[in-house]
Parts: sequence; structure tokens; C-alpha cells
Amino acid sequence: MNDIPVEQQRAGFIAIVGAPNAGKSTLVNGLVGTKVSIVSPKVQTTRTRVLGIVMAGPAQLVFVDTPGIFQPKRRLERAMVAAAWTGAGDADVVVVMIDASRGLDDDSRGIIEKLKDGGRPLAVALNKVDTMHREKLLVLAAQVNELAPFERIFMISALTGDGVPDLLAWCAEKMPASPWLFPEDQLSDMPDRLLAAEVTREKLFLQLHQELPYACTVETETWEERADGSVRIDQVVYVQRDGQKAIVLGKSGRQIKAVGAAARTELEELLERRVHLFLYVKVRENWLDDRERYRELGLDYDA
Repeated sequence: MNDIPVEQQRAGFIAIVGAPNAGKSTLVNGLVGTKVSIVSPKVQTTRTRVLGIVMAGPAQLVFVDTPGIFQPKRRLERAMVAAAWTGAGDADVVVVMIDASRGLDDDSRGIIEKLKDGGRPLAVALNKVDTMHREKLLVLAAQVNELAPFERIFMISALTGDGVPDLLAWCAEKMPASPWLFPEDQLSDMPDRLLAAEVTREKLFLQLHQELPYACTVETETWEERADGSVRIDQVVYVQRDGQKAIVLGKSGRQIKAVGAAARTELEELLERRVHLFLYVKVRENWLDDRERYRELGLDYDA
């Protein structure tokens, strides 16, 4: 265990904000060294704010992975965007993440405009630089630099880890004097029941097509510790219509079995023990307008 005196400790929150699919969750998972936030190629996978906790010498860095910020249309989207802005508003440091391969889109410009006068240390992480020519990156960095008083512009690849240590070191320097906020061996504040539900939802995002994953939510109904050290987890996948239920189940239940197998494999790695996972699919037409669902996700129903 670390024996750094309390008076030498530093701690704070770093919000990672950006447009959907900029790579925020991939970055936070890489920094923490394990999965704390689910990832998929589809936009708006992250629905609520997730904390990833990293120790860097005397500093404890609490990275806040936020939902992508965009122009919301539906209640769930409004609640997700509100959660992202709350995460940014509560942070000591804000890092705006931009997919360099997409460049400066309207969402990124709007985010920067809203943050530029916040009075907190502000940096940009240009992500996916491993897919870009240097000349184009330098042009993009110059464009970004004109928009706000950024202290630093980092060029990183969240996927490969290139440039990430420099970003981590800068964030550590910016942490205020403070006793650590969490036990030093804690990696996230997400309860295991919610993490398990999120892992299953990730597999739905990866295996289902088009809009169907957005119509699904997953809840862990029971969590039973067994005498042999294994755990039984029962989860319900809620959809909005009978037709969606049929698709999620698949012919002879093949689709939901594939989702369950993929989720179980990953949960066994994360929990480091045997997992017995049972999935059920139910129709709940109004789950997108159910105040209780939002409360469980830490979202503001009235946003």
C-alpha cells in the first residue's frame, strides 16, 4: 500500500467530454487498465457518467467518462447530454476529445464554445491520430487552438495508447491538494450489478443492427453468491415491442444465447470467477419514459 502522507496527496476530477463516438470510453478504459465503461462502434453507447480511478504518484485522478454531447431529440438523449454537462461542470479539469479523422464538426465546435470561459484547466485530445497524416493533424490542431484558450493539445490514440501517458501526466499536475477521494485500489464507482448489466448491453450493441440496440435496456434482477465462489446473475433485457423481442431472441433463441455467451465470457474475466448468466427478454413499452429507469442510471428524467 502507498504510504504517501495525506498532506502530500492530490486528487480531483477530470471530465472527458466530446461528440458521440470520439473514443472517450476507450480512453478511460485504457487509463484505468480494465473495462469500466462499455464500448461499441455505434454512437451514444454510453448512457450515464462513469468514473475511472487512476493513481499517478501522489495524485488520484478520477476520470469522468461522459455520454457524447449532441443535439438531443428524445427524453433519454436529453438526459444523457445533461449528464455529460453535469460531469463537465463538476470537474477540476476538462479534456475535450475530438475524433481527428472526423475533424471539427458542429458538435465539437458547440462543446468548445460552451466550455471556453469556464475558468478551469482545459485541454484537447485529438484522438485516432494513428489514422491521420501529420500535415492534416497540424492543420486541425491550429484550427482547434483558435477556438479556446487550451492549455495543451494532445495527439493520442486511445486504442493503441500512443500519447496517452503525456495526457495522464498533465492531468496529474493539475490535481488540487486533497486527500484521496477513493481507496487507492478502487478502479470505479460502478456497482458490480450495474457493470454486469452494462456488459450485456454492450454485447447487444455489438450484435444487433441499426436502431434496435437503442430500444433495449438491461437490468440485473438478482445476484446470487454461491458457496463454490461462483455467482449466478439473472438479467432482463427490456424492449419496447413484441417484434423487437423476437429479433433479440433470434431463431430458436440463438441470438440471445450468443449475447449471453459473449457477456458471460467477459464478466468472468472482469470478476475473475465463474459466472452463471441467465438472460430473459421482456416487453416494456414505456421503459424510455419510466422515471425509475432513469433513476437507476443516475440520469435526470426531467432534463
